[in-house]
Amino acid sequence: MVIKIYEDKISLGQAAAEQAAISLRSAIQNNGRARIIAATGASQFEFLDALTAMPGIDWPRVEMFHLDEYIGLPISHPASFRKYLLERLIRKTGITQYHLLDGDGDVPKVVRKVAAELTAAPIDIAFVGIGENGHLAFNDPPADFQTEEPYVIVDLDEACRRQQVGEAWFADLSEVPKRAISMSVRQILKAKEIIAVVPDARKAQAVRSCFEGEISPLAPASTLRRHANTTVFLDQHSAALLSPEKRQAFA
Repeated sequence: MVIKIYEDKISLGQAAAEQAAISLRSAIQNNGRARIIAATGASQFEFLDALTAMPGIDWPRVEMFHLDEYIGLPISHPASFRKYLLERLIRKTGITQYHLLDGDGDVPKVVRKVAAELTAAPIDIAFVGIGENGHLAFNDPPADFQTEEPYVIVDLDEACRRQQVGEAWFADLSEVPKRAISMSVRQILKAKEIIAVVPDARKAQAVRSCFEGEISPLAPASTLRRHANTTVFLDQHSAALLSPEKRQAFA
């Protein structure tokens, strides 16, 4: 795992997008296609803006999988991750092969169908974020590090749900769904490359817990340290609580 620290979320997003673009072009050149996992949330805005503007990516050769989605939330809701991906990635690039998680439909059937497509071939790149509670996808602490299921149905903890209110996706806590579909931790780690985009001061405590504490289900994203080809992109705010030695080593 490599950590890179940038001045702000704009430069962080640009750098992450440049690395992602190189990997996407390489996968398409070598394999004829690239298979990716896409994250959502406010932390990904600058990264996706930069990535969708990158030249030389043959987007019709990119197959995209969905990282997580709320259960019981219609696609018309502003917080819908399907809506987010359609607006911020799929329609902007012209991706034609995508597998969205319909959390408002027959959830077990949706999970089986998308899981079968996901596991049919290796994933080239997974784009992920890290939650304020250290979650990876919607695997809140204590996360299940053992399941081999590609997708799991999870209960969202209060810290996770409060984050969604804080990011203004919902007006108050009562509106935030309590359950979600999430890609499992082990499935995420099967990607050949992982790019974690983690800006903002509100992520600083989680960054310190995940990258200076123990690798533990109580800090779910700490498991990224077990993946040899992971790059974590931080800004000065999200890196603020790292020890001076770590900051100096990674800056």
